[in-house]
Amino acid sequence: MKPSYSPPVRLAACLLMAAVAWIAPGCAKQEAPAAVPAAPAEKRYPLTGEIVKADVEHSQLIVMHDEIKGFMGAMTMEFKVSKGDLAIAKPGEHIRAELVVRDNGLYLEKIWPDDAATQRALDAAAKALAQDTAMRGREAYREIGENLPEFTLLDQEGRAVAGSRFRGKQIVLNFIFTRCPIATMCPASTQRMAALQKAAKEAGAKDFELITISLDPEYDTPGVLKEYAQIRGLDTSNWSFLTGPDAAVRHLLAQLGIIREFEGNTIKHTLATVLINAEGKISYRVDGSTWLVEDFVRRLKKG
Repeated sequence: MKPSYSPPVRLAACLLMAAVAWIAPGCAKQEAPAAVPAAPAEKRYPLTGEIVKADVEHSQLIVMHDEIKGFMGAMTMEFKVSKGDLAIAKPGEHIRAELVVRDNGLYLEKIWPDDAATQRALDAAAKALAQDTAMRGREAYREIGENLPEFTLLDQEGRAVAGSRFRGKQIVLNFIFTRCPIATMCPASTQRMAALQKAAKEAGAKDFELITISLDPEYDTPGVLKEYAQIRGLDTSNWSFLTGPDAAVRHLLAQLGIIREFEGNTIKHTLATVLINAEGKISYRVDGSTWLVEDFVRRLKKG
């Protein structure tokens, strides 16, 4: 019988780095800051509706929305949105979002696709993944040589993406969250993935994909991930940034041996970069964010 496995634990190092980053600014004596007038309180409401038009010139979406209880009836209105949300907006798409009422206008945040087919695919995949984790029990962690778990998540364009879509290609997979404040953690991991993508292409590696899954799916919507990639000039031709139901992400973390702990607006977590072969089996992994690009390039070329 295969022995149960305790995932590689680098949480202590992560916590130490986080502690240094958060505590250090408070070590020096500072003058008391001048009083700043309190910002006016904003109000938030859940919103559902259909995108009518993406107005790029004015950075807004025109949405035919349903009744917003406690605020306004159903109508068609303009809402300010982020560059990422604007870039992936599709006329005719049904969305759910959070309406934010501020003194300078109406904004939409936390925008998600809300069509029935996409929701069914996400829900079914999350349920199957939860059942798989439960059936594996103490042996939920997937060892080298086992298959990558089946999943369906949303990419940075808002499209439902099943893990089986990548079958036949090698995959390099990691986890980050866009608000990660520790330069040696998620930002370093993203930089290495970008360097790997460039080096592997230059070395002639073919049929490979990069997958980055958010550790913070509540905040990291498809639009947030789109903007994250755009700001950093990342090549998404073979690099998918995925998000979706937290339940699905939680079970992927369990099966791939990643520890995640929420603390306020940030997350304490471990990191791993995982190589999956063309048959969908886990063939190699390195924990932490300091893996060697050349190591993965060599393995991608070997196939």
